[in-house]
Amino acid sequence: MIGTLTSRRTPVAADGPENVRALPIWFFAFEGAMGAAYDVCHTWHGAWAVLVALGAVNIVLGLTVLRRRMKLVKAMLRNGRTRHIAFGLVGARLGLHLLLGAAGVAATTPLAHLGLAVVMAGATMALLWFDQRVTFRALGLTPA
Repeated sequence: MIGTLTSRRTPVAADGPENVRALPIWFFAFEGAMGAAYDVCHTWHGAWAVLVALGAVNIVLGLTVLRRRMKLVKAMLRNGRTRHIAFGLVGARLGLHLLLGAAGVAATTPLAHLGLAVVMAGATMALLWFDQRVTFRALGLTPA
C-alpha cells in the first residue's frame, strides 16, 4: 500500500525551482489587456463583456496550460515588487490623468483613451516581463 502511494507521486527533484519555466508572452498580453481595461471601456462601452471573457479565458488557461508554472506565478504574486508594480501602474494612470487635466488636454476623446490604453498595456506587459526576469535572477535560474 505504501509503495503504491509513493509510486504515484512525482519525484521531489521535478518540483524543484530549477524546473520552473518562464511564462509565455501571451500571458503578459492578457495582463496588458487588463491594465488597459479602464481606457478601453471609455473608448468602447461594450468592451467590458470582452474583457470579462478575456479574464475568464486567462483563468482557464492559467489553471490548465500554465499549471506547471503556477509556482512562478505564486512567487511573483507573493513578491512585494509585483504589488509595487500594480500600485505604481494605478498611480501612473491617476498621475497622468491629473497632469493632462492640469495642462488642459484631459483625455476625453476616444482616441486619447485608446492612446492611454496602448501605453498602459505596454507598460503592464513590460513591467511584468521584467519582474519575471528579476525573479528568475533572484532564484539563480535561467528562463527556459
